[in-house]
Amino acid sequence: MSEQAADPGRPGGGRPRGDTRERIQSVALELFAEHGYQQTSLREIAERLGVTKAALYYHFKSKEDIVRSFTEDYVAELDALLSWGADQPRTSATRAALLARYGDIVQRRLGVLRFLEQNQAAVHHLMSENGGRDNRRMFREQFENLRDLLAPPGAPLEERVRASVAVVSVGLGTLLFQKEAADPAELREIVLGIATELADATPTPSATA
Repeated sequence: MSEQAADPGRPGGGRPRGDTRERIQSVALELFAEHGYQQTSLREIAERLGVTKAALYYHFKSKEDIVRSFTEDYVAELDALLSWGADQPRTSATRAALLARYGDIVQRRLGVLRFLEQNQAAVHHLMSENGGRDNRRMFREQFENLRDLLAPPGAPLEERVRASVAVVSVGLGTLLFQKEAADPAELREIVLGIATELADATPTPSATA
């Protein structure tokens, strides 16, 4: 069934399935943050959405399926960033663009990152079932691959350390200070300013816009 097909799980039909999927993920993350993952039921998610449990079941058979979906979406975005970066020239502007694009993913997936931080054991179990990728090793590999695009193996140790800290500063800085920032754009500018300085990256207007 096409992502743009009418969605029988929504009152009135016509909302695209992709949009409904993201709405379910968003509402589930809200409830997980409010009540905890273990204490949240599929019925509560359906009630917050304003649909029947059967309608929600059309998209996801369990709350575990919802967690897998938004975790896999986050991983897919990082994989796409790494694939893009691997095809770019190794320049200061590329490093800035990589950090900016990574910052966009972090801001867009902030609820997912917070969930992953607070529910590491549950996510590890879910993502490892049925031959799935071990999420801890997977995230470490993605981190290392992003660092390697900023400072390749063989670069001086200081550059490698700076690249690692730059990547960490984008994710952790956004996660820790999101509530303190009056404007997300201001926090993004601060975080990217620190990260690009660490990675010796000169941003272009398109990378920071």
